[in-house]
Amino acid sequence: MSLPVRERAPRPGGGRHRRPVPTSLPPDAPVLVLAAPGSAEGVAAEIAAVVRVDNPQIEVRLSPVAELADSLPSGRDAVVVPLLTWDDPAVLAAIGKAVAASGSGAVVTEALGPHPLLAEALHIRLAERGLARADRVRLLNVSSPVDAVILATVGGERAVHAVQATAVLLASRLTLPVVAASLDSEPGVQMAAQRLRAAGAERLAISPCLIGHEAPADLVQQAAAAIDAGHAEPLGAHSTIADLVARAYGSQLAS
Repeated sequence: MSLPVRERAPRPGGGRHRRPVPTSLPPDAPVLVLAAPGSAEGVAAEIAAVVRVDNPQIEVRLSPVAELADSLPSGRDAVVVPLLTWDDPAVLAAIGKAVAASGSGAVVTEALGPHPLLAEALHIRLAERGLARADRVRLLNVSSPVDAVILATVGGERAVHAVQATAVLLASRLTLPVVAASLDSEPGVQMAAQRLRAAGAERLAISPCLIGHEAPADLVQQAAAAIDAGHAEPLGAHSTIADLVARAYGSQLAS
């Protein structure tokens, strides 16, 4: 399996872009366990590969949630990072049961979003398809390729509510209206498109707030075709997702 292409180089310096994990850790440092809903192959394996390359000082394990109890280390601390863009209660409950069954006392972090870096990755995915300006500085001076964006998720009304903060962060980056909607239930993409077009937005784009394992690959394409809109690709193994995983782990070390 080839490693995913790096979209951006690590940024030096302090503040939000400081290194999320120390460059050296003791041998008994907690294991980072990525918990993948569904399969631990495909995009989940690609994300794990990027995390390992970026953080060779961390022992990284990848496990489907269904096999998590057997993947947690015995007699050693672990930090479980769910591969989720929002705190899906069903997945987090399954992770909690697996940790309890293992008796390991592993710590489980929150989902990867909302976070400004998640909005950054969504912006980049839109720009890759020509659906957003890549240069934020020029957004005020150059017309946007679209008039509004639908931030699409799966998981029903609870998921739509959970990604609202990410929608606000993305709207701030794009200086465009961004409305959250569900791909698999109501309030759905069709309703969001009707609202936006009623407000004067003709050119729409769907930005899937998905890592890629949460829904069938063609679900976003079908939704975009139904409302005559463009669409970005799911987040996948974007380097920012690996960065957010490392930050989730690093925050537990710091605490």
